[in-house]
Amino acid sequence: MKQTAVRLPDATYDRLCALADSSGRTPASCILEALERYLEDIEDLHAAEKAAAEHRNSGSRTFSLDELDNYLGLED
Repeated sequence: MKQTAVRLPDATYDRLCALADSSGRTPASCILEALERYLEDIEDLHAAEKAAAEHRNSGSRTFSLDELDNYLGLED
């Protein structure tokens, strides 16, 4: 496992410590969880942006939600 250091504003550090204390966790575990969630969200966003760009560049047809509902037989 690798180690890194970050500098936090006092107010952020105080919030982190309060959260860790109230949840019975360490500040490091809270930081790790937050970073993992952030990275997953950003990776998902980049994958979606890449897929959208590939679709736009492919020239494939897009469908409106109404068209898709009708095709799938889901219209009201």
